[in-house]
Amino acid sequence: MEDLNSVVRERLEKAAELERQNVALYPNGYQVPDRIKQLLANSLGKKAEELEADETAYTIAGRVLSVRSFGKSTFMHLCDSDSKIQVYLQKNQIGEDGYALAKRIDIGDIIRVGGPLFRTKTDELTLLVKDFTLLTKNLRPLPEKFHGLKDIELRYRQRYVDLMINEQVRETFRKRARIISTMRRFFAERDFLEVETPMMHAIAGGATAKPFKTHHNALDMDLYLRIAPELYLKRLLVGGFERVFELNRNFRNEGVSTQHNPEFTMVEFYQAHATYEDLMGLTEELFGLLCREVNEGKTSLEYQGDVIDLSAPWARYTFLESLSAIGNVPREALESLEGAVGYARSLGIGMERFEGHGKLLTKIFDLVVEPRLVQPTFIYQYPLEVSPLSRKTEGAPEFVDRFELFIAGREMANAFSELNDPRDQRERFERQIAAFQAGDEEAHQMDEDYIRALEYGMPPAAGEGIGIDRLVMLLTDSPSIRDVILFPHMRPEKKGL
Repeated sequence: MEDLNSVVRERLEKAAELERQNVALYPNGYQVPDRIKQLLANSLGKKAEELEADETAYTIAGRVLSVRSFGKSTFMHLCDSDSKIQVYLQKNQIGEDGYALAKRIDIGDIIRVGGPLFRTKTDELTLLVKDFTLLTKNLRPLPEKFHGLKDIELRYRQRYVDLMINEQVRETFRKRARIISTMRRFFAERDFLEVETPMMHAIAGGATAKPFKTHHNALDMDLYLRIAPELYLKRLLVGGFERVFELNRNFRNEGVSTQHNPEFTMVEFYQAHATYEDLMGLTEELFGLLCREVNEGKTSLEYQGDVIDLSAPWARYTFLESLSAIGNVPREALESLEGAVGYARSLGIGMERFEGHGKLLTKIFDLVVEPRLVQPTFIYQYPLEVSPLSRKTEGAPEFVDRFELFIAGREMANAFSELNDPRDQRERFERQIAAFQAGDEEAHQMDEDYIRALEYGMPPAAGEGIGIDRLVMLLTDSPSIRDVILFPHMRPEKKGL
């Protein structure tokens, strides 16, 4: 810490000295017409003689990543948001004052340079600097040797430094942007309307999760940061929009882990006159497209050592089939609550007083089935008890027309044929209220306005939610959700960081 403080003091002193020499440390208004990436692309394959014959002057700007001085000449590497290039400064090109300033440049400074291109004896493309301007003075040293921040907590907390010096990290977020833009195009091409619904809800609903609570002073009412947009999107189906989607943030007051962040991004979409089975095919199509978009046209990828094939069709199991065939759960646990309680205890799983057979089986599933679902797998027909907004399965009313998609041992999507019977929905909300009163903090609350909307008539429909962060993790081979969120939530910063 003392070494860091001494370097910062030295740079502050240098900055003050430059200002005494009337050097502007943070000037504005300088145009930068060229990009390093463009220069590299345009010069690809051109020999040294061709570049020497071309006297075109280019103007670029970037952060200084390295400096090598040799008396009256200096080499630097500059990096902008896309690429890196070498620049060459000589006293006889930029003058004595200009070169004196160049000698005061520190690693981390942002400079603007202009001049023609040439190739060095080692064939490295280089810009011969004829015009030089300091744009931003750096006051804090970059991590040593530019190998990136070694402390993983510092990487997430000081993402600006991580991005500055780690091209792989920048590429992850470029891919994230491509994934999201491709997803928007996918839905728009299928006549889905992108919408925005409220982030603050008077009643928490749309998913089983504990919400964040806040208070609106002017209205003198408590509000909840939304845990899902589902109930508002289905109101739009009632209103006549038959295909809608929303790509935005959700908030859940739960633990932080490699797979969970309290603030996360999801896409939810709803299609009238479709079933959850229709959405299985749509999901296969979407994931295949996204994989090809960021994976050089391939539909298979490597994730944390496993080769995952996203080409359709994907495996499909009913919820009970998966417990038996994949989880090796004994029949007595599947057929009776008593059997499930005994088996759950053998696995170290406890049971709350508000839980029934379906919820307990879901806990068992999470432990013995989910981690084994490495290749894309649809699990469908979930217990009614854990699906308060889903349509009952005809002929098996204890189950619902719902699927979850699992890849790499984690849930990637959740979908179902929507419940549009207001009478049934009211009964389920009432059961959820009873569960909440028994201690289930994640249970749904009664939403009378949503019931009223259903009473006007919602068309048969299916809907789905996909976690964008987990999807980006998969498509970029990132082990932690924090690797794909620019500024993940962290514990309070420790002194000295």
